[in-house]
Amino acid sequence: MVLPEFSRYQTSPKRSVLYKTASLIADGFLFVGGASLAISLIWALLTSINPNPLFETIFTTTQPTSNDVVPSLNTVYSGVDSPESTFYDDPELSYSIDRPVKNWDQKRKQWLKHHTHFAESTNNRVLIVTGSQPSVCRNPTGDHLHLRLFKNKVDYSRIHGHEIFYNNALFHPQMPGFWAKYPLIRSAMLAHPEVEWVWWVDSDAVFTDMEFKLPLEKYERFNLVVHGWSNLVYDNKSWTSLNAGVFLIRNCQWSMEIMERWTSMGPKSPDYEKWGKTQKSLLKDKLYPESDDQSALIYLLLKEKEKWGEKIFLESDYNFEGYWLSLVDDLDDISKSYIEIEQKVEILRRRHAEKVSEYYGLLREEYVNGIVKRRPFVVHFTGCEPCSGEFNPTYTWEACWNGMQRALNFADNQVLRRFGFFRPDLLNSSLLLPLPFDFPLVW
Repeated sequence: MVLPEFSRYQTSPKRSVLYKTASLIADGFLFVGGASLAISLIWALLTSINPNPLFETIFTTTQPTSNDVVPSLNTVYSGVDSPESTFYDDPELSYSIDRPVKNWDQKRKQWLKHHTHFAESTNNRVLIVTGSQPSVCRNPTGDHLHLRLFKNKVDYSRIHGHEIFYNNALFHPQMPGFWAKYPLIRSAMLAHPEVEWVWWVDSDAVFTDMEFKLPLEKYERFNLVVHGWSNLVYDNKSWTSLNAGVFLIRNCQWSMEIMERWTSMGPKSPDYEKWGKTQKSLLKDKLYPESDDQSALIYLLLKEKEKWGEKIFLESDYNFEGYWLSLVDDLDDISKSYIEIEQKVEILRRRHAEKVSEYYGLLREEYVNGIVKRRPFVVHFTGCEPCSGEFNPTYTWEACWNGMQRALNFADNQVLRRFGFFRPDLLNSSLLLPLPFDFPLVW
């Protein structure tokens, strides 16, 4: 049975085959004529735009041959690779830290010569590298904390235009724990010849001043920047004179060589046990006998200063990396101080895009520097071990947890304000309020 509303689309049984054939022929002529007219119109339009059209390039596609020229990187797309031979084409190149890299400066320079789009801004290009263990955390809250800690680093990277690489694979089977970062950093340098700096940030470190921009011009003469104090290194010979959990290392041959020397004291060395004893005898406040990367760096500064010391900068002017226990309790008061400044200074209350956060950070300097206690740049939760839960017995897990919540929410508030929200309580991650216009004058 045919429904009434569709009956008009049915072919009448009285029409003959001849009638149908004639109708189809007529329809065919109409289609061909219409198509020809359409093509003529398109051709006329193209001809008016380009008097010498290449008709065949419009209607045909060809596969590139080995003789075809690769489009210029500068004029087409920055992701296009150069056909010129580079270090990547050398079968002897190894990403393994067991195989030294030679003439890296020349190899990198050659690569940049063939990829000039990257060369234009290389000096300020930074790759943040961080990571965690390959397995699930034993601590029930560990994976949640790692996610938030990683989000914090992604937020900072996005605001300042840095790239970030998060790794959870062990690049060398004999280099676990704090030694695991060096094979990773070395591979990152090879994988990213376009970056000038690789910035290692431990997974348990939190950026807490999201506007602060690294003063890269300050480190122009140096190849390695570490948070530390010269007097504690050279006079006190203290294990806590610097911290190797956050550092900035230049992508150059010098860095390749110091990492080779640095890791020669690590667990892949046959003299690993011996190095631990040497470090402990040199650094009287070192607590455990195993060789560690922090002690190894101090050893290089003390015993091989002539070779390495000139290119290592110990940063103590700001919290390039700050011990959490001395910082987190001040975060509420620091928030209040910054809010009081914004209540007095209209330009700092102005709503703005996230991309211009650095600009407002510079404006804020006039009212913060030397007047109020400034935001710490990085808070490092050394000894808290959020993944394993094996925290330092000198403090409680509750202190670690509350400290991380304060630091993460303190940083996140600076991000959320660009999206119109904020957390009024640094210990309550669930409470989120919308920002009124002209906040914090109106609150």
